[in-house]
Amino acid sequence: MPRFGPPGFYREALAIAIPVMLQSLLTGLVSLVDNFMVAGLGDAKMAGVNVANQINFIYIVVLNTVSMAGGIYLSQHRGAGDKEGMAQAFRFKLIVAALLSLAYTAVCLAFAEPLIRVMLGGNKSGDEIVLEGARYMRAVAPSFLPMAFASAMSTSFRDIGVTKVPLLVSSGAALVNTFFNWVFIYGNLGSPRMEAVGAAVATDIARVFEVSAFVWMLVRNRPAFAFKPGKLFAIDRRLFRLILGSSSMMLFSETAWVVSETVVTALYNGRGGAETVAGMAAGWTIANLIFLVFPAIHSATGVIVGSTLGAGQLEEARRKAGWIRWGSVVFGVAAGIGAMAATLAVPLVFQNLSGEARKVTTGLVLVIAAYLPLWALLNAQFAVSRAGGDTAMGVWVDVGVTYLVFIPAAFALALLTDIGPVALYAIAKISDIPKAMVAAWWLRKERWLRNLAGPKRSLGENPR
Repeated sequence: MPRFGPPGFYREALAIAIPVMLQSLLTGLVSLVDNFMVAGLGDAKMAGVNVANQINFIYIVVLNTVSMAGGIYLSQHRGAGDKEGMAQAFRFKLIVAALLSLAYTAVCLAFAEPLIRVMLGGNKSGDEIVLEGARYMRAVAPSFLPMAFASAMSTSFRDIGVTKVPLLVSSGAALVNTFFNWVFIYGNLGSPRMEAVGAAVATDIARVFEVSAFVWMLVRNRPAFAFKPGKLFAIDRRLFRLILGSSSMMLFSETAWVVSETVVTALYNGRGGAETVAGMAAGWTIANLIFLVFPAIHSATGVIVGSTLGAGQLEEARRKAGWIRWGSVVFGVAAGIGAMAATLAVPLVFQNLSGEARKVTTGLVLVIAAYLPLWALLNAQFAVSRAGGDTAMGVWVDVGVTYLVFIPAAFALALLTDIGPVALYAIAKISDIPKAMVAAWWLRKERWLRNLAGPKRSLGENPR
């Protein structure tokens, strides 16, 4: 079987991927504008906002995992032409995402200071960063529930191959967020100067706009997964349990991964003062613009491979999955070149940061550029596995390799050496090579090659 597919296949994949990439680009640009505006307040204030957002990243990962779990079944039921199955998957996303958001909001309101202090790892400017970060975290907490609903709706449109709707809504939300950042951070148009809290208020307003726009799009377009609001809790308990089982495995593996990333973040945040935290945060802001390739890979794989599996075309799904994996490596190389070019913009975009902070930013982006082809392959491997409902691979990769190799290596480097934050991260991330090897071994078992939408078929049955 050829490793790369025909041009027509990649045109189909790009037709799905490009709008997703543009949506992610808009989100990343909003974050970049946020950082650009907050950076003008100094290293400590920017560090506080970004440490809070590093914690919020855990919530975002969990939220995305719930949406991916529901999306597995939504895509496959789309391939089978089962509208009720699609609606049930959408209900799952809405209900579980809402419950998670309410719980996380309560945690942030009650425990903002200790959460941020844990992330700083003994940073020299810890007290000031904790103060700014806690104020921001409490102010941005009202955005979590509308974010949950928006995520469920946005990903569901993408699961059926409708990518323009999320792109249009994200464009509007980006403009709203940028405008109110300008208003509230520095006190324009007669507004009080709210600084970091102003950035949070702008986010709250943008999230309300976003969820309102998605509701309007649902009413206007009536996609196949939609249902009347009064039937939100008309759930199929059997299917709900199946999706919950898949999401539990995914949540376990994704939580293990994000916790490991958070631990390492705390380790490198402790290597210096506010300039280290601000510099690393600025680096990740740029990196997130490049990481737009990852949701594109997941969306294209979910729609193409998931729908093919749902239609019962297993051999065709096997071929397409291979073509996506090899194509993702090429995608990653292109993204790496883009990341290296982006370092030229660091002195301009982050001119208000200290010179030492900008040096950290440039170093981190270059390290990320080197790893992007490998990370693109890893994302494709995970996407293929999950398209067929095989969520166990994540446990082997994210729990096994991460906690046996990555975490011990990071702690050893932190305790036994005095290397800087960028070098610490770069060396510890070598563990992603065995991750890809374990994932490749697992995929060869072909436990993912399943039609989950077939009649009377349980999650554990293999139609082959």
